[in-house]
Amino acid sequence: MAQPTVVVLGLGLIGGSLAAALRASGFAASCIGWGHREASLRRGVELGVIDRYTLDLDEAVDAADILVIATPTLIAEEMLERILPRLLERPRPPVITDVASVKGSLQRAAERVWGAMPPRLVLGHPIAGSERSGVDAANAALFEKHRVILTPVAGNEPSAVELVRAMWASTGAEVVEMTVAEHDRVLAATSHLPHVLAYALVDALASSDASDDIFRFAAGGFRDFTRIASSDPVMWRDIAIANRPALLQSIDLFSAHLEELRTAIEAGEGDTLLQTFSRAKAARDEFAALLAARGQTAT
Repeated sequence: MAQPTVVVLGLGLIGGSLAAALRASGFAASCIGWGHREASLRRGVELGVIDRYTLDLDEAVDAADILVIATPTLIAEEMLERILPRLLERPRPPVITDVASVKGSLQRAAERVWGAMPPRLVLGHPIAGSERSGVDAANAALFEKHRVILTPVAGNEPSAVELVRAMWASTGAEVVEMTVAEHDRVLAATSHLPHVLAYALVDALASSDASDDIFRFAAGGFRDFTRIASSDPVMWRDIAIANRPALLQSIDLFSAHLEELRTAIEAGEGDTLLQTFSRAKAARDEFAALLAARGQTAT
């Protein structure tokens, strides 16, 4: 295929950054934005994130060689349910992909409409982001040296998978593959649970009678641990609901471990605490070394 036209549905941080990266790399012949808020789309043109925009979903779908659903997870399900019926009669629909943090819910939505996973729907998830949101936060370098997970399934057209892989590779990302179930399980533990914990901690401390002193004297460790509680609450509500089974398993595992630590602290079992903290430090140091090898920092 010659340079494709990429249509981004939802011009927020991730969608805007992807469009900006594809323009910067020269991968796309044109990047078109679609959404409900014209002011945001117009801003995308002003910033050079997209070439042009449309408010008409049919026009957006018709223009696309690659259609990227870059909306929050639950809205992404709705978008698939709106888009796929339009494509059932087409002999050659566009390649469709997404950026949502949960894959199983999107697979189920697609199968409800199509009867099976559409051959040209390749689900994906960039492991990159920021607590900032909106098109003004778009950053063409956001995906450099970060991983993008694709979750192809049996029946996907190999050419569709390769096109989505090439798209993400052009942004400087490392593209890897997982199954849908493996993706949702891993992300529940490594991303969704930490966000739930950060929100829960800040909310609990903010509700404390001593909240003024707590936040006045909180230091860098508290700042670093709770930074992600500044992320978009709507997006993370949707993720928690969409990945409910895997997230609940991670919460239960963590809760049991926390209860063990509470018991050790209550009993003054210093050896138990030291062993736990030492194992955690070793694991964290190994993780930091892996990031350093990929040119990232473990902040």
